[in-house]
Amino acid sequence: MRALFSPAANSIYWTLIALGIIAIIAVPAGLIAWARTPYSTGQDEPEEQPVKFDHRHHVRDDGIDCLYCHAGAESSSYAGVPSTSLCMGCHSQIWTESPEVAPVRESYFSGRPLRWRRVNRLPDFVFFNHSIHVHKGVGCITCHGRVDEMGQVFAAKPLTMRFCLGCHRAPEKELRPLDDITNMDWAPDRPREEVGRELAARLGVRSITDCTGCHR
Repeated sequence: MRALFSPAANSIYWTLIALGIIAIIAVPAGLIAWARTPYSTGQDEPEEQPVKFDHRHHVRDDGIDCLYCHAGAESSSYAGVPSTSLCMGCHSQIWTESPEVAPVRESYFSGRPLRWRRVNRLPDFVFFNHSIHVHKGVGCITCHGRVDEMGQVFAAKPLTMRFCLGCHRAPEKELRPLDDITNMDWAPDRPREEVGRELAARLGVRSITDCTGCHR
């Protein structure tokens, strides 16, 4: 009687099983790896904005503090973007005819807000509060990089779970005096971790790594 399966059938069977097992492992691993790449996080990719706002000029040249435009960072979970009226507080007096500022003037007189595009994004299932970080000594530069050196703002850090946990496990590496939260040029006069440990004790900083810290 002729055999129902060819001699190669057994090899094909085990090859398919092996490929299935590899796929079960490789696909999730590949997706996890992809989620951490700049292609997925948007890191280092400048966002096109409705106005060509140059942070180098406003921060370094004019000395405007981060909290002047992003006042919510001290009091709420959302740092906020400046209202058009805030921008016009200066631009009603300087660069009044500049075509670069035309969208700001149009927004102000029409009452239609500018549609700024978000640069730093977190998933909806992640809870993040700017104010608690600011009041515990985490500087703007820790998550946003040297914004004062960016002509066009981009996400400087990946803001992945690994990135956040790295700081939560050893917060003393990132802490600075509250008076220097927005100071991009601040540098400790002693070893960074020594200063950080002192600040952590003074400000009551805890190493929070349980799930409910960020997922509520």
